[in-house]
Amino acid sequence: MDQRTRTGTSTGDTGSAGSTGGRARRGGRAGVAAALAAVALATLSGCFSPPRPNVVMPSNWPSPSSSSSSYNPYDPTPSYTPGYDTYSPSPSPTQETFDPDGRSDVRGSGCDFSASLRRFTYTLSITNPSTTSTYSYDMRIDWMKDKPADGTTYGVHERSVVVAPGATETYTATYTLNQSSWQAFWYTCQITRAHKTKM
Repeated sequence: MDQRTRTGTSTGDTGSAGSTGGRARRGGRAGVAAALAAVALATLSGCFSPPRPNVVMPSNWPSPSSSSSSYNPYDPTPSYTPGYDTYSPSPSPTQETFDPDGRSDVRGSGCDFSASLRRFTYTLSITNPSTTSTYSYDMRIDWMKDKPADGTTYGVHERSVVVAPGATETYTATYTLNQSSWQAFWYTCQITRAHKTKM
């Protein structure tokens, strides 16, 4: 009868089981260590924060107020418009223009001839338009032949008249014929010259 021992088999099975149990225990310890390491990393990553600086604000700084500022970041135009004094220069007086030909300052009237006196007469009014200057008017009056007007002069009157600023001087220019008799004729009165100079 064959006898078979089971020592080797048992030993082998026991050793195999023991080896498996040892690996299981080592694996369990490694898993626990890994879990602890993960928890530690998670704890460290969640709790870390850099230190904050200690900032002390000056006590005299005004506190911000939303109603004290009208600044709009979307409309940067300031609400305050600076005012400036406007300068309005007073108008300067109009400079007087001087024309030495003063015939426009003279008005004539009453161009006449007296047959009994053989005298021509012509009344003149000279007005000085200046408000600041006195002018002397060098006058010449001609009584000219008319119908036909051929340039013939019957008589001449010359005189200088001084007129103050804004004033009017009136006088009558005269001329007397030398001849004692004449035929009927036509005549006209002409202001030939009224040259003015500043006094």
